[in-house]
Amino acid sequence: MSDVYTITVKAAGPLIVAGPVHVVDPEGTVWEVEEGSSVGLCRCGQSGRKPFCDKTHFQIGFDHPEGAPPDNLPPGVRQAS
Repeated sequence: MSDVYTITVKAAGPLIVAGPVHVVDPEGTVWEVEEGSSVGLCRCGQSGRKPFCDKTHFQIGFDHPEGAPPDNLPPGVRQAS
């Protein structure tokens, strides 16, 4: 099996991605997150530096605390053991 990368969904906040990983934006620009570093990816849609979080979610009151519904997951997704 290949390396497992972790993306952490913060309640009412960004997606936290731990490096090493590449983030590819809609224009195809590749951003390298180095090993030992992490970056927040915008989830509220209002960041001034998308795809990265600039903490605008605090100012606009973004709230999305729900987790994934275990009975309605996308194909190929299961809870890790």
